[in-house]
Amino acid sequence: MTAVAAVAHAGPAPRTVKNRSLPAWPVAGILLLYPLWWALGLGVLIFPLMTAPMIFLLLRRRAAGRPVRLPPGFAWWVIFLLAVVVSIAALGADPPGTVPERASERLVAVVYKLSMYASLTVLLLYAGNLTEAELSRRRLVRLLGGMFVLTVLGGLLGMVAGNFEFTSPIEWLLPSGVRNKGFVRSLVHPYAAQIMDIVGGDKPRPAAPWGYTNTWGNNFCLLAPWLVVAAWSGRGAGRKFWAMVCLAVSVVPAVASLNRGLWIGVGLLLAYVAVRCVLAGRLWILALLPVVAAALTIAMIATPLGGTVEARLDNGKSNGVRSFLIDKALDGFTGSPVIGYGGTRNTLGGRNSITVGESSSCERCGNFTVGGNGQLWQLIYAHGAAGTVGYLGFFAYGLWRFRRDRSAIGVAGSAAIVTSFSAMLWYNSLVTPLAFMVLAYALLWRNWTEGKTQ
Repeated sequence: MTAVAAVAHAGPAPRTVKNRSLPAWPVAGILLLYPLWWALGLGVLIFPLMTAPMIFLLLRRRAAGRPVRLPPGFAWWVIFLLAVVVSIAALGADPPGTVPERASERLVAVVYKLSMYASLTVLLLYAGNLTEAELSRRRLVRLLGGMFVLTVLGGLLGMVAGNFEFTSPIEWLLPSGVRNKGFVRSLVHPYAAQIMDIVGGDKPRPAAPWGYTNTWGNNFCLLAPWLVVAAWSGRGAGRKFWAMVCLAVSVVPAVASLNRGLWIGVGLLLAYVAVRCVLAGRLWILALLPVVAAALTIAMIATPLGGTVEARLDNGKSNGVRSFLIDKALDGFTGSPVIGYGGTRNTLGGRNSITVGESSSCERCGNFTVGGNGQLWQLIYAHGAAGTVGYLGFFAYGLWRFRRDRSAIGVAGSAAIVTSFSAMLWYNSLVTPLAFMVLAYALLWRNWTEGKTQ
């Protein structure tokens, strides 16, 4: 009786506190285990696969009374996503000079891109809503720095074992008629390099683990600043030493990639960081840049790298194709300037003749993809002015909003966005480059939220 009375006097038992935390594993798992996803044949498919648990966890936090915050400028991104959806209405249109197809035949590629844009939107929201206790900015920076190391290792693999490839478990599970499609194969079939005749003779151009040499080069520029921030944010001299070794070694696959866009991006990256440092009063950068330039010059002269660069600059085989596709994209924009055509189109033949085209033995022979030669041209062609303004507006707003962030994260994050504006002239952003862009945006956003901008 005494025990019963004591319980009654104590009143009702307290309600169980709902779990409001967001675990780090959806973001950390994508980055830390990316080599595994690549080897399994998941690769970029890991992003939509992780979307469901991230949405569930965000909704659980919201149900527990903790609202999901939106990043500054998110309205611009919503405009872009709406434009992507609305532009599907024009999917059945066949602009002049393109291969006629039914809208249903184009729907698979469009759904794929839309799902990736949606997945990366969720990634942005999830990474931006994580707290320091859940996934610190420092740890996220280290993870991104690790992705640069992975990029360099993949580049070296592509150089020394350019023909290395294997059938992934996911690929084995697919019917032969599906896995032999070029688009599907690019998603699920791991390989080290793309073999191309750029400077005379077939040569391997690093691609692992990003699928394409252009994507490899794009990610190289986006991730390099994070390695520097990760190494110099700690006190250990060993970490700085190995970061410098990695940066020095990275020059070799960067040159071997024959990727002029990458070289331009690295130059822009160094120039932007130098300007930001000078404006912040860190004048030591003015002494460092000549040292870096001298080291690169010596490396070009004393090794075969210089000859590789010279040969690439003397062989601009892709210039004509790029100009042809830019003209096609601009012509298409005039035909549907507001919403575009919902997706890319294949040209009738090549730039010199319309009589060369696809066949059962060669899916891509003679046909070029309008909008496949750079994110900017894809935006204006596939999603018109509405999509282009929304996409550019979001990242440009971020640059402006976080312009006073002089911290290492602030400079590295804004540098990634600046280089992406250059890269969009010749690289497409889906999937991993855009993922690293939104993670850079999330770090800038969290820095601003925490007030750590100096």
